[in-house]
Amino acid sequence: MIVMTNILGCRPAPRRPAGSTLWASIDVEWTKNYRIKNGNVPFCLSVVYVAVPDAGAVIDPSGLPFAYTSLYVENADETPALITAADEAVRVAVRVADRITGHQLSSDLSVLTNASTAPLTAVTAAREAWQERKGYTLADRRILDTRYDAGHILTGHSRRLVDVCTDLGLDVTQPELLRTSMTALHRAYLATGSTEARERISVLNIRHSLSTALVALRATGQASWSGTLNVNRLLAAELDDSIGWLAHPTFTALLGEPCLSATVS
Repeated sequence: MIVMTNILGCRPAPRRPAGSTLWASIDVEWTKNYRIKNGNVPFCLSVVYVAVPDAGAVIDPSGLPFAYTSLYVENADETPALITAADEAVRVAVRVADRITGHQLSSDLSVLTNASTAPLTAVTAAREAWQERKGYTLADRRILDTRYDAGHILTGHSRRLVDVCTDLGLDVTQPELLRTSMTALHRAYLATGSTEARERISVLNIRHSLSTALVALRATGQASWSGTLNVNRLLAAELDDSIGWLAHPTFTALLGEPCLSATVS
């Protein structure tokens, strides 16, 4: 299994800076199988961690640093290992993060559960916590699914992540899917070992986690920005230089001017 991370010291998660709230954002990619009930198969996931001041300040996330871990199967036989790693990633997130989010997180957790042949204790606990959310206000919910918990800040009707981000002024342009699809890219990787195909999906997946974290921060009043925030700039600032896709002209054309430093108001 291929692991990419910018977390130092072989740690599963970053340390929480003093005086901050730590958010974990989780996203899972899976192949869809409509012919078989619960036949969706996960193949890639990422966890992004961001820390924000816990003293009531509202941050401008235009230069927000983040930590990430990305997992990707090298072949279909590694699916059980990915699922086990996903359960451990959720366990770590629950242990170290103050708040956990995802877009359609409930669906991601369900896909992991249905694809596993063994009990997933952390995933199951997170699903149960999500189902109990209605008993808490948004400010008190530890687990947020931005598909359902961000409606109060949106003007549009669509709850697709890309549409939610556009509504909020987040530029999440996805060059990875130009003239192709995620399914086609994953097939290309499995069939030919195309590094670029795998990297495209990994970057796409991390973008999903990062943009979801930004939506959650906006929904809970912990972040605000004016104009359009270029999420691809944030990715370029933190992702490993060894990811060749980041240097591809199609990706670099989206970056424009360098990111500004984050500020606290």
